[in-house]
Formats: sequence, C-alpha cells, structure tokens
Amino acid sequence: MKFPEIKRHLSQFIVGIAGAGGLGSNCAIALARTGIGSLVLCDYDVVDMSNLNRQYYFTGQVGMAKTEALRNNIAQVNPEVIVVTYNIILDRSNIPEIFSGCDVIVEAFDNKEMKEMLVETIQEKLQGIPLVVGSGLAGWGRSEAMRYRKIDETLYLCGDETTEVSDELPPLAPRVAMVAAMQANTVVEILMNRIP
Repeated sequence: MKFPEIKRHLSQFIVGIAGAGGLGSNCAIALARTGIGSLVLCDYDVVDMSNLNRQYYFTGQVGMAKTEALRNNIAQVNPEVIVVTYNIILDRSNIPEIFSGCDVIVEAFDNKEMKEMLVETIQEKLQGIPLVVGSGLAGWGRSEAMRYRKIDETLYLCGDETTEVSDELPPLAPRVAMVAAMQANTVVEILMNRIP
C-alpha cells in the first residue's frame, strides 16, 4: 500500500493522547506524520527548559501550555490534522467524556498512579477502545530490551516494562523516543486493520 492510501485511511480516525510530555509529544508528532485525522491532546502542564532534553518542544515555547505548543508543532508537520486540546488534569470523572469519541487512546503519563487510574477508567468506562501504554523507558542503552506486547484485545504495552525513572536513571531522549515511536506504530497497526 502506498503512502497516500495509508494517509487517506488513517485520516478517518481520532486518537486520544493522555499526557503531552516525552511520550505524548513524540507520539503525537509521529502520528501527525503518518496522516492521522484527529488528535485529542490532554495535559495540564507548561513547557519547561528541563523538558527540552526529551520532549518535542523548542526553547521559544518555554512557558506555553504543552497542549498549545504541541498543537503548533503538529501544524508545522501536518496542518491537515485536527487537534483538540484540554488543559486539565485527567481524572476518573472527565476521562470518559474527553476520550469517548476516540478510536485508540495512548497513555503517556510519568506517574505510576495516573497510569493505573487511566487504564482502570478506560477499561471500565470506555470498554472496547484500545489503549496503548508506555512502561519502562528510563536511562540509556539496552535497546534489545524494548518490546511490544498485546495484553488482551484492547490493552497494549510498549517499553521494557521494568526500568523506572529515578534521579540516577532519568528519562533521556533516545529511549523515550523509542517507546513513543513504538506506541505510534502500535496505533497505526491497530487502525490499519480497522474499517472506519
């Protein structure tokens, strides 16, 4: 299948991304490059200088809401993508409303408790919508440890599933980008096998 056909197919779908940091920003850009139709971006944070070592932002965007800065960056890559943004903290009460129209949802949180809450809420309130989770991306090297795993019909995991972020093992651009790309690739695979 040629790229124009792939782009035409993907343009019919909506992908939600919970978190616009390292995973979320890089995954969103990768999906925009493939021709995804719409992105629903959720994050409450602003771009900080400390984010620039791994997140898809630029020095001139420091201080901007991440969702707004990411919307601008997506427009530079593919202005045809429809981007809906929510500058809020996601919780059990607002997740179903925000992501109900999505064909696939990407989990891109730093916090373990937030990851668990999102997975539980999606599986309970938005049954049937595939969720692509990132887990294990800290540090550097060990590329061979990265993997994709399908847990069940709607839950997919990308990363090494063990390496947790810490002060001594921070998230660095190469491994963060690897997991974000794996997440985007998983989304594309799911949607390419779907009839809109």
